[in-house]
Amino acid sequence: MPAVIRAATAGDIPAIAAIQAASPEAAQWDPYSYLDYDCRVADVRGRVAGFLVTRLVGPDEREILNLAVSPAERHTGVARGLLTEALAGSKGAWFLEVRASNAAAIRLYESAGFKPAGRRKDYYYELPEDGIVMRFFS
Repeated sequence: MPAVIRAATAGDIPAIAAIQAASPEAAQWDPYSYLDYDCRVADVRGRVAGFLVTRLVGPDEREILNLAVSPAERHTGVARGLLTEALAGSKGAWFLEVRASNAAAIRLYESAGFKPAGRRKDYYYELPEDGIVMRFFS
């Protein structure tokens, strides 16, 4: 069953928090803060299966802040659906940072057209690791 992509609501925060907690490779921010940005969820069979948080950082420029999928829904197209919907909805430049060790996420972003653009030493501090900066132009 394909996911329904929709705007997140306050009622989705517990599910977003649970997905984030089960995703140590994802950014670990306060889930309630995501509602201050463009937060979208993938709803599968009436349950939040994943989320994507983006923000506008300048004219025709957006940043992906976080993308995570429930472990039970990984490798089912949920992340790709969230990413595809976001990229189709906003033209211009997109940027993100991804853990250097997160090969699955890097492959996902590269398959969507993102290219490596730099490296940030020890960007992730909770588990020190470099961040790979990636960019996409539409």
